[in-house]
Amino acid sequence: MNMQNSPVEFSNTEVAFAHMSNGGLSKARLLFNSFNFPGLLTLGPPMANMAIALGFKNLIKNTIFEQFCGGENVDTCRKTIDRLAASRIGTILDYSVEGEESEANFDATCAEIIRTIDAAAGNNHIPFSVFKTTGIIRFALLEKMSSHEALSDSEKEEWSRGVDRFNKICSHAEEKQVRIFVDAEESWIQDAIDRLAEEAAKRHNTRKAIVFNTIQLYRHDRLEYLKTQIVYATWFLGFKLVRGAYMEKERKRANDVGYIDPIQPTKVASDHDYNEALKHCMHHIDKISICAGTHNENSSRYLMELMQEKQLQPADERVWFSQLLGMSDHISYNLSHAGYNVCKYVPYGPVKAVIPYLTRRARENSSVAGQMGRELSLIEQEIKRRKQVGARG
Repeated sequence: MNMQNSPVEFSNTEVAFAHMSNGGLSKARLLFNSFNFPGLLTLGPPMANMAIALGFKNLIKNTIFEQFCGGENVDTCRKTIDRLAASRIGTILDYSVEGEESEANFDATCAEIIRTIDAAAGNNHIPFSVFKTTGIIRFALLEKMSSHEALSDSEKEEWSRGVDRFNKICSHAEEKQVRIFVDAEESWIQDAIDRLAEEAAKRHNTRKAIVFNTIQLYRHDRLEYLKTQIVYATWFLGFKLVRGAYMEKERKRANDVGYIDPIQPTKVASDHDYNEALKHCMHHIDKISICAGTHNENSSRYLMELMQEKQLQPADERVWFSQLLGMSDHISYNLSHAGYNVCKYVPYGPVKAVIPYLTRRARENSSVAGQMGRELSLIEQEIKRRKQVGARG
């Protein structure tokens, strides 16, 4: 399909919400409306845990969990995978259990990531797998490695076990020919994650990009990091490009500890670097594959323009767009409808275990200027459109 023959109108709510029933739209409107109340977000975690303890797990499961999560395990995500596939949208299974730091839990998480790779193997509906390094290596140990502190003998052994898990995941991904994202995390542990991802890419990206590192462009130093990687790498590169998810935490720590804030001074600067990263990657598309993880309409349009300049077809396997399940459907579904490669991050895990993820997601998206208003406005437009169609019919 040629892009010039397939203009993308992100305002087309009929395409954006064709997968949702009238009842589903009404439920989504109610949920996004609730994010406008800061007190509810503050009380959210204890309220959710209390609801589960009192036997009201389905209340959580049928509201915020249903909107943003695919299921409690890989098998129960099948319905979501199939629903997205019906609109030619891929699934990225994202095991979203957080905060567990025992060796047993790290081993269990590693095994779960392997399961997502196996689920993706040979399945065009699951184009990528993903993992967080803090799911398999202790945060404080990553912090020590990032600051180049000396490790004790026991910490060296612990680090070795963590590296083994990391390498096991990436090796299995190459064996199964499944592309895998290494998620970005806080700046003060990112250096260690980068080094692990770089070594894995060097080892496994010999024929094409298998291991993708994630670049957070709301950091003012990451565009330069990206450019340096492109210059020095003699292997194929994979990058997931995002703006970032830890701004408040980053700025607070920089102020408390007393170092230069790693976050861009303005949103304009962040947007500029994001689009520059897209341009730089597309300039080197012969050795790079990218996934643009963005809810930003302008960046999405810009990437389409860059593809047209490079005379790339929308379905070129080296270029993907990605959004979160339950968010920015007007971008995801309209891009897919026009023939572009699109995938959704589909978090999953036991309802109680993913509450921290869900709470953070609600807080982050409620703090993004205009995000909730945009979601609500589009949902309300589609509800109104359907009523008008019904009245005419």
